[in-house]
Amino acid sequence: MSKPVRIIVAITGATGAVYGVRLLQHLRAIPGIETHLMISDAGVLNIHQELDLKRKEVEALAHVVHSVRDVGASIASGSFQSDGMIIAPCSMKTLAAVAHGFADNLITRAADVVLKERRRLVLMVRETPFNLAHLRNMTAVTEMGGIVFPPLPNFYHRPASIEEMVDHSLARVLDLFHIEHQLAPRWSGLRDQDQ
Repeated sequence: MSKPVRIIVAITGATGAVYGVRLLQHLRAIPGIETHLMISDAGVLNIHQELDLKRKEVEALAHVVHSVRDVGASIASGSFQSDGMIIAPCSMKTLAAVAHGFADNLITRAADVVLKERRRLVLMVRETPFNLAHLRNMTAVTEMGGIVFPPLPNFYHRPASIEEMVDHSLARVLDLFHIEHQLAPRWSGLRDQDQ
């Protein structure tokens, strides 16, 4: 029996809760994936504000739910076998904590573990414009092996909805974990131009 692909997902207090929720929905639909979820207090507020969802509705999308305060949870140890972690969205506070190894809650501790074990960490950072502290923190995380992935929409596929724009970013994230999906069309070259 093969082990599941284990993905740790965290939703923090930056705008863009839809990225975390849609990610969970997509991962839930893929056989062989096991998700471990944490939601910060500010993340819960944004989920309600932006999507009109309750915490329990989002938690129901995950296979395992951990309290952000439970720093003794399984995912706080390097012995926990995961395939990596996605923070979607990632607040600048969480980015700063990860960049400086400030593992004061389970989200930042799990991210620290993923980095120290040389597993894949993707931070879907949400803020604009960036100040110098933001940029330096992104550089620090990148130097440690993390991937800073601001979810920027593309327009070359001519998205018809916000959902399509969100799913295109999530398709790129899933590609980073080599997870097969049908979320967005792949680039096949430039369209023919009329002469």
